[in-house]
Amino acid sequence: MGNEENVPRVLSGLVVPPSGSLEATGSPFEPYRLVDGAGETIRPAAAFFAELVACGRPATTLRSYGMDLLRWFRFLSALELAWDQATQVEARDFCRWLQVALKPVRPHWRYPDGGGPGSDGTPGAGKEIPGPSKAPDGDRYAAVTVAHCESVLRGFYDFHLEAGTGPMLNPFPLARARGGTRARAHHNPMEPFSGQRRGRYRPKVVTRAPRAIPDDQFDQLFAQLGSHRDRALVAFWVSTGARASELLGATVADVDPGQQLITVLRKGTGALQPLPAAPDAFVWLRLYQTQVSDLVPPGRDEPLWWTLRRPFRALTYDAARAMFDRVNASLGTDWSLHDLRHTAAYRMARDPKMPLTDVQWVLGHAFLSTTQRYLNPVTEDVIAGVLAFHARQLLRDPVPTPAAGYRPESLQILFGGNQP
Repeated sequence: MGNEENVPRVLSGLVVPPSGSLEATGSPFEPYRLVDGAGETIRPAAAFFAELVACGRPATTLRSYGMDLLRWFRFLSALELAWDQATQVEARDFCRWLQVALKPVRPHWRYPDGGGPGSDGTPGAGKEIPGPSKAPDGDRYAAVTVAHCESVLRGFYDFHLEAGTGPMLNPFPLARARGGTRARAHHNPMEPFSGQRRGRYRPKVVTRAPRAIPDDQFDQLFAQLGSHRDRALVAFWVSTGARASELLGATVADVDPGQQLITVLRKGTGALQPLPAAPDAFVWLRLYQTQVSDLVPPGRDEPLWWTLRRPFRALTYDAARAMFDRVNASLGTDWSLHDLRHTAAYRMARDPKMPLTDVQWVLGHAFLSTTQRYLNPVTEDVIAGVLAFHARQLLRDPVPTPAAGYRPESLQILFGGNQP
């Protein structure tokens, strides 16, 4: 009699319904709540969130972890299995399914039933074609998403294992090479550290070079922006190197045009940091503020960026990304908001008069090695340089004709090469 637990589950016909959701509460004690299909709070996830809040994790971390837990509980719901009854087999099948599953399509807030223009209700509809340096299939989860999900779920079960409220064994095991011990437990201090994979089902993540927008393409992109608000946003992003969420969280009081500074709340440390920006960014900002001065609430503590349509609301990251996606669609490109940060980093790092430590401070990197990535050549520049080299090879001077009295075959024997 064979062991049925070792037989892989057939996942080709598995349908994972989009049951449950991750809800924002607006409360600092419980920023997010994970609910099931019946609208009830999933208490194991709530206890895990409370632990994260007590450890000082920001609300953005809770949202990121909550999305991973939502995928896991939806998968268990499709298997009709409780969370504390999951074994290594379910964890293995979940990682298998996550690597081939299509990402769900998020409905537009104006069309919650999915009937918006340009949408046919199928996964991957209405999305841009990935560029050469992006993942080959943009409708599926990236390897970094699968790796992050595996790490979060292993930490989730470790928490309940320590609290005595979960299964006796973690469904997401460590790598076999680790032998159940912590990473580098017996490391020789005289030898350098080597990379070790922690989770057994953690996929290998390919490190890609940061993408920078070439100057000519950036000019085309900037020309397609349809409002002073969008021009001011892009000008600030590409001159300060701030993250998209950091700039969107700025208030009116955070802008100092006289000193050419804008203060942002850093994502990692939560510290306020003034960032110098280009003069044209403040020009576009002033034009935008003059345009909406009678439409949005006044006050120094009010948000700096607002939506363009009524009812006016504070501009969110999803709305800013949708604006940028529309510009990409008009140009046939696939740049992201984070590529603007990479572009600013490349521009500053390549200036010989700007120290790399200053670039590190502006970008908010904890380690200088992270900033050193922007010293590497850009792929587009390398390709252009090699093509220019081949063009120069075609235009180089031919081999001079030997003077009269010299036999070409004798010169070839004497000097080698292809003599005329």
